[in-house]
Amino acid sequence: MYGGAAACATMVPPPLDVPAVAFLRQTAGMESQLTNISHVIQLAVAPVFLLTAIATLINALNSRLGRIVDRRRVVQERLPAQAPDAAATGQVEIRMLVRRSRLVYHAIFCAVLSALLVCLVVAGAFLGALLGVDIARSVAALFIAAMLAMIAALGLFLREVFLAVRSATHNQL
Repeated sequence: MYGGAAACATMVPPPLDVPAVAFLRQTAGMESQLTNISHVIQLAVAPVFLLTAIATLINALNSRLGRIVDRRRVVQERLPAQAPDAAATGQVEIRMLVRRSRLVYHAIFCAVLSALLVCLVVAGAFLGALLGVDIARSVAALFIAAMLAMIAALGLFLREVFLAVRSATHNQL
């Protein structure tokens, strides 16, 4: 009955198509995929906080744009009743307000573009993990583009604030 070491060496392992083995392979694959997805979720937390910051910036820019539009309406309503020299000053202020509103509009555009690119970063990270594709370079390029758009938005915002303070009309009613 017992054939010794030679008999053990000639034993053939059972086929690997046994349902239990296939189930274990599938379960291990799912666990690996869940580990990848949970890792991607951990990495996506930072961009989500960035989206919150961008939304706050867009809100501040929107408030500034509303204030500029309100001030422009006030100046335009006062223009017809003013003397010619005061009307010229009003026209200069309106031109400055138009310039400031354009800066804020472009800043909002850049901030929204940045937010959209951050969303693409998060979506790309998840798609890469789910499909098992290495899209690290694409995700990095999208993130760099998002940061460049954010830098542009902040630069435009800073320029608008500078113009508002420099114009010396920010304290007038």
